[in-house]
Amino acid sequence: MSVSAVVFDLGGVITESPITAFTAYEREAGLPEGLIVRLNSTDPDTNAWARFERNELDVAGFAAAFEAEAAAAGHRVEAARVLAALQGELRPPMIAAVGRLKDAGLPLALLSNNVAPMERTGRLGELLGLFDAVVESSVEGVRKPEPEIYRRALDRLSEAVGRRIEAADCAYLDDLGINLKPARALGFSTIKVVDPAVALAELSALVGFPLDGAA
Repeated sequence: MSVSAVVFDLGGVITESPITAFTAYEREAGLPEGLIVRLNSTDPDTNAWARFERNELDVAGFAAAFEAEAAAAGHRVEAARVLAALQGELRPPMIAAVGRLKDAGLPLALLSNNVAPMERTGRLGELLGLFDAVVESSVEGVRKPEPEIYRRALDRLSEAVGRRIEAADCAYLDDLGINLKPARALGFSTIKVVDPAVALAELSALVGFPLDGAA
């Protein structure tokens, strides 16, 4: 199987996973490891996190709702510390791979669940400039794993490049299986990013040229 377009997730794919920072905070605060992820996975369509990513809550509203969910589970969690953990460092090998794909002329999209529109300045702005389309849950009002946001990514990418891009044309990279499942059902070739080097080797095989440093 080969692909002619690529859609990337941001956190945990192009940037370091926030789960690492979540775990550090949990250890520091004496919380059960994995608590934050479990809270975010409970009632995943209606919880505070989901509503925040769809822009249905502002920061204050999210903080109150998230801390209430944590309290209901028997724990005191500072929402501000959770939000601070979202700022992951960029992964240079992934950035280099995006540049290589761009140079090769493949249509590229970024599909991100986020809590506010991304800044188009600085290093992040330079990164976003590599993509033909950027689709953000906080702008769209829908979020992964809702199938609609994947369809919108295809529509935005097609509009940007002036020709129809179908799911079967695309590889999609994400670090969460729950987000990969609907993409796969729509026809995307999916890659779960655990080890970035392994993911880039898989993507290299799909696009037909090296992206993993084995030029």
